[in-house]
Amino acid sequence: METLMNPSLAKPLFAGKNSHFFDACLYSGMGSVFADNQSRPHSAIAILGDYAVLGGQPSEALLADISAMRSDAYLILVGPDHRWNELIETAYGNRAKPFTRYALNKNEHGFNPTTLQNCIDSLQPGFSLQPIKKELYHRCLIESWSKDLVALYPTYDRYAEYGLGFCVLKDGAIVSGASSYYFYEKGIEIEVDTHPGYRKQGLATACCARLILSCLQRSLFPSWDAHTTTSLHLALKLGYHFSHAYTAYELNS
Repeated sequence: METLMNPSLAKPLFAGKNSHFFDACLYSGMGSVFADNQSRPHSAIAILGDYAVLGGQPSEALLADISAMRSDAYLILVGPDHRWNELIETAYGNRAKPFTRYALNKNEHGFNPTTLQNCIDSLQPGFSLQPIKKELYHRCLIESWSKDLVALYPTYDRYAEYGLGFCVLKDGAIVSGASSYYFYEKGIEIEVDTHPGYRKQGLATACCARLILSCLQRSLFPSWDAHTTTSLHLALKLGYHFSHAYTAYELNS
């Protein structure tokens, strides 16, 4: 497995459902693309943060190289079809835990600015909604539950240039947030997290509504891929349209 010096050569292997993810790796410089051949790749993997997508022909050798490279690091692995999924289960055995994720439509949507504003206005007294500026960027990195909001941007300057996000504060402490996990040329992928002690209070709803409105104002598409049914239901409430469910794998040590 080699790091592709020209990742665009692998783009045909990622056409379709996962094209935005590959575009993020290609456009933003936030991820890496590995393949079986530098000039004519047949099998490839795009890795961005703790999320990875496979493309092209199923390759046991590629999966073995991923395992060696990542060691015990947590990874969500997505194959494009049942052939890759069967190979993942064979290659990793009990290390690969299958679960269902939910894709929302990347083009069609039903965003209603009035509905989104109502979600923002429903924030209870005592909570404030703030954009992620320099201080909040660094504070998000401190705690494990909130670090993924900004972790893929190595500096605040990088986040200020390409990132976008909002946090809910309570008594000066960050209790929820929605931000661009990664970006691509015409959009972002939304990351939403809430402190375990403040869930089910509408905080994530307010954060996401504010982020979606900001994206619409900037002609960016706020892409959403749901990790759980709770995330799916929130996305549908905010105006997304369901696309399809798919199998992903959590790789643990």
